[in-house]
Amino acid sequence: MPRFLAAVALPLLIAACTGSPAATASPSPTQVGAGLPQGLIAYVTDKGVGVLDPATGKSSIVSPLPPGAFTLAGPVWGPAPNVGHPVIYFSVHDSRPPERRTTAGAVPYNWIFRVDPFAGTIEPLAASWDAQSNGPIGLVANSHYLGFSVGCCASYEVDALDLTGGPAALKVLSKPPTQTAFFTEGVAPGNSGLLAVRAFGTGAWYWINADAGVVHPFPLTLGVDDGPTAISPDGTMVAVANLDHGATIQAINSSLPIGSPSASANASSPPSPAGSPSPSAPKKVNSKLHHPDGLSWSPDGKQLAMAVNGEIELYNFPAPDGPPSKRYLIGGNVTSLSWSGSITDRTEVVLKAAAGPQPMVDALLAATKLPTKADTPANRPLTKVYLWQFDSSKTSPIETITDATEAVLAKYPPMHAGVIFHHWAATDTWALLGGCYRYRVVVTGSVAPVASTIGLTSNALCSAKPSSSPSPT
Repeated sequence: MPRFLAAVALPLLIAACTGSPAATASPSPTQVGAGLPQGLIAYVTDKGVGVLDPATGKSSIVSPLPPGAFTLAGPVWGPAPNVGHPVIYFSVHDSRPPERRTTAGAVPYNWIFRVDPFAGTIEPLAASWDAQSNGPIGLVANSHYLGFSVGCCASYEVDALDLTGGPAALKVLSKPPTQTAFFTEGVAPGNSGLLAVRAFGTGAWYWINADAGVVHPFPLTLGVDDGPTAISPDGTMVAVANLDHGATIQAINSSLPIGSPSASANASSPPSPAGSPSPSAPKKVNSKLHHPDGLSWSPDGKQLAMAVNGEIELYNFPAPDGPPSKRYLIGGNVTSLSWSGSITDRTEVVLKAAAGPQPMVDALLAATKLPTKADTPANRPLTKVYLWQFDSSKTSPIETITDATEAVLAKYPPMHAGVIFHHWAATDTWALLGGCYRYRVVVTGSVAPVASTIGLTSNALCSAKPSSSPSPT
């Protein structure tokens, strides 16, 4: 993604969220030329992903979604290649009525998207067919990794995406049944690879190390129903959402633990938590509240934002246990939030709305529809799907495949794919990647071979665009 140079004559905050006196349109989130030393708060409502300027209280939706059609996780701020400011990451799960053998409908996919609210762009990073769950949960990010849990019941796995490079496969950090099922509950700040996780069943807390793929003891003893958490930018304080009675803040050491970690995130021999009491008692944050849905620290670590009761509340730190200092989007149905670091490199601060993710989700559904003659009760069981991935920023022999002959299959082993009622799907987790990756598909068996090329970002090849950047291989 190219660096965005703000040079718009009339800065605007677009399409303010309704439901709050503070959520009105504004010509600029902060004084022109001042940048955003207090950062921005990204949030999710039933209208989509929005951005709030805590200095002015002005807010806008930067990636809209129709209410009820998708389940969202996030948002979180993180870096992007070749961009000097943070951008927003979130995931969606298609929750529209699914297709059945005799009826039309959606095919349930999970998606990871990146939105740049300064450039007004949205990019799909990965997609994964998922008929078992409601999509990723516990989305967390720092300046290195995006992490989350995905799965169902006792089979939640932890996946991570390195945000410092171009499109790439996700790391699987823990995957049942041979490894422990974890819920992601937080992340250490900065370039750290430490994700705070809570074990399914036992509720015990650990660090899972995305760099080394191992599990470490967690430095605090937290409850089986606690979380999510937010660690301050300097890594010394952690805010923990309680099952009830608001949140608590206590000291934490978020540096890489010294000692021997477990060899892997194995369920049969998990490490024992080495919790040690903090030097001072945990500080209560509005203990009259119920469970907060999300927490995030200001860039200077002097304020804590909480998504609770459908609104955004700010609490000063330190301050007595009590009501918030500020409230935003009252009645706005806010379900989660994330506070960015300082954004001071903007000569002019301009927020632009990107498109919502639904057009890209629907484009994949259209591209994966079975040929009409193959989509019959008699032919569907006979239909076979062959799928190959290639980097379209350069010429590839895969892009010219027209049939899945024995010679082609021997030379270019295909990915796992199959028929899902009236569509086909890649069946491996997070098999489809964005950027310049494209997928050559051949549908055959019940019909004469039908070949096509699809992609999450575009079906056109990047090699046809002079300004394209190659994807890493």
